[in-house]
Amino acid sequence: MNFNYIKSLVLILAISITACSSDDDNNSLSGENKLRVEFDNGVNGDDLLLGAATYTNTNGETLTINRFNYIVSNFVLIDAEGNEFTYPKDDSYFVISEENELTEVVLENIPAGKYVALKFGVGVDQEKYQQGAEGQGNFLQIAEDNEMMWSWQAGYKFLNFEGTFTSETVTEPTVFQIHMGSHGSSLDNYREVTLQLPTQALVSDNLSPVVHMAIDANQVLDGQHKIKLSEKAVIMIDEVKSPQISENVNGMFRVDHVHNGDNIQH
Repeated sequence: MNFNYIKSLVLILAISITACSSDDDNNSLSGENKLRVEFDNGVNGDDLLLGAATYTNTNGETLTINRFNYIVSNFVLIDAEGNEFTYPKDDSYFVISEENELTEVVLENIPAGKYVALKFGVGVDQEKYQQGAEGQGNFLQIAEDNEMMWSWQAGYKFLNFEGTFTSETVTEPTVFQIHMGSHGSSLDNYREVTLQLPTQALVSDNLSPVVHMAIDANQVLDGQHKIKLSEKAVIMIDEVKSPQISENVNGMFRVDHVHNGDNIQH
């Protein structure tokens, strides 16, 4: 028999064994661990520097951003087979605040798996809000401490975006305030985001992944809907602009990469 032919067969067999071994390793994920989601806030590809930089959008407005806070909630992990793991609802509300350096969400006790997508809400859903003040647990105080409440009766601010701006028609620095939330059932601005992961997030006893999100604050005003501050610099309850801003906010989230850390114990 031809020696090269035999060598090729041996090589193919070795590759097959290695592949099977790799598959076995992936399929043998067991236990549970943490999964971290890091929110890296930026503006149209640049770092977000509160109060220290200016950013110009396609509306011809130049912004200095002094506050960029938002609420994320109701996390769901989706694995390669389409199965969903819903994080416990009472523990699934978080404030992301650039000024207070709250830029990481830690999800505890995630079951082992190969996760390919991440789903979460922006804001607080009606079901949670209707549980009343006592039903909010510690999150109500966290929201108040981070300027994410109007009042209990008025509800949560899902987004608190503030600073100053100038434009062709507004030549002196002028304060802007974009506060987006729900206002009863008639103006429900809670939205869900589903993001595919560029690589699988692997969770097991010794694998604790980090999902790195790249957030673009420019999308708030310069996304699907163009919101001109020169027309209205303070937007809090607006039947037209508030839903448009909520749709823009959905577009500001992107998964940049996933880091699967080895030997990180829960």
